[in-house]
Amino acid sequence: MDALTIDTLSVRLGGRLALDRVSLAVGAGEVLGIIGANGGGKTTLLRAALGLTVLAAGEARLAGRPVSRLSLPERASLAAYLPQDRDVAWNLPAWRLVALGLPRMGAARGRDMAIAALDGLGVASLAERGVLDMSGGERARVLLARMIVTGAPLLIADEPAAGLDPDAQFLVLELLRAQAARGAAVVVSLHDLTLAARGCDRLAVLAGGRLVALGPPVQALSPEILKSAFGLNGELISTRHGVVVTTARG
Repeated sequence: MDALTIDTLSVRLGGRLALDRVSLAVGAGEVLGIIGANGGGKTTLLRAALGLTVLAAGEARLAGRPVSRLSLPERASLAAYLPQDRDVAWNLPAWRLVALGLPRMGAARGRDMAIAALDGLGVASLAERGVLDMSGGERARVLLARMIVTGAPLLIADEPAAGLDPDAQFLVLELLRAQAARGAAVVVSLHDLTLAARGCDRLAVLAGGRLVALGPPVQALSPEILKSAFGLNGELISTRHGVVVTTARG
């Protein structure tokens, strides 16, 4: 059974059709990248998948169950979500913020697991620092650790690499791939096309709220799709360092 199924889903925002009959599914062990130009519907799709946006048509299902029929605790047990907005209201120490993803864990064990998650992202040294005293990149890693530590079967991350240095961006994708290796289904929206091609098993390309491509990177980032969805002249090429999307503005 797929961890997430989206079936002919449509969403209207302010009278505009933000998503138009989008269908896709992601299963355990897979990293699905959501890509597209700004305003293409990436964030709307992720929010709709979790029941955070009113649907105009269609359905989203978590582990085969309609999201609209799930309680909030049931949704939380099936999916963990990292939104694009990284605002935090309280200046909690990093480990305490991460431990919020472990509400049923004892205090000592929760602290150990939180620090281990921070260590996996290279920021264990920030465990006692307040999250409001951090840079945007540091806070991004702490919030990612909070999502990962839940151990949820579905992880949905909206632009988790935004604002990070290149090496940190690749670390984020490596960690998400590690979660897929443990059996989680991972859905991640990205702006960097090369990063998406290197880190994702399949890519879903959105343009104007419609799904215009879905498949392995070599198919989803064909010259035709790069041109029609992104206005770019380019192609996906292989180098000794991995695949690279070479582009020029059309």
